[in-house]
Amino acid sequence: MTPAPPGPLTSPTSPAPTTLFLARHGETVWHAENRYTGVSDIDLTERGREQAEGLGAWAAGAGLDAIVTSPLSRARRTAGPAIRSTGLDAVSEPELREIDFGIAEGRTLAELETSHPRETTAFLRDPAAHPLPAGEDPPAAAARGADALLRLAATHPGRRVLVVAHNTLFRLVLCRLLGIPGREYRRVFPGLRNCAITELRVSAGQVALMSFNVPTDQGVSVT
Repeated sequence: MTPAPPGPLTSPTSPAPTTLFLARHGETVWHAENRYTGVSDIDLTERGREQAEGLGAWAAGAGLDAIVTSPLSRARRTAGPAIRSTGLDAVSEPELREIDFGIAEGRTLAELETSHPRETTAFLRDPAAHPLPAGEDPPAAAARGADALLRLAATHPGRRVLVVAHNTLFRLVLCRLLGIPGREYRRVFPGLRNCAITELRVSAGQVALMSFNVPTDQGVSVT
């Protein structure tokens, strides 16, 4: 007997996959000294505004259906050019705010190694299990961010959505959605470039990483 050909990978009744384009906000005034910028509402630099304009130019040809941002002003301002170039309204999602770095807010790693050497050593060894004092629990931040992205995918089936948010939150969320241990987020995803694109394909709650950290001058996926 000849075996039957394999069936379709998805059911005809399954919702169409959603494409999420994750973009970190533009450069801020704390970037030059590499200061931790979590819940602090820090403004963009001139370079950050230029990066946002580049994201806006990319968005004009990306076939977007929706734009969602973190509530922090650096993310909302970064999304501004994309809003103008597409004519879309942006929705603010509170669960996409950056992680609270506690005592690290506004400080550099070198400063923390001097003032809190034991805590900083533990953080560097396992940043998910040992957040810096008074900081948000990284697994909890990963859960809220991942849930927010999965909700977006579920409410935008078959759509293309730009999500403008934050470096550490996105790295934690990527680990959670892709089954990577949270303790590895600093190693596996050393950092997202400002306004670069990371593309996710979401179907029935399953997430595939299509591209990572691609500068916006290198085009857009249409697959």
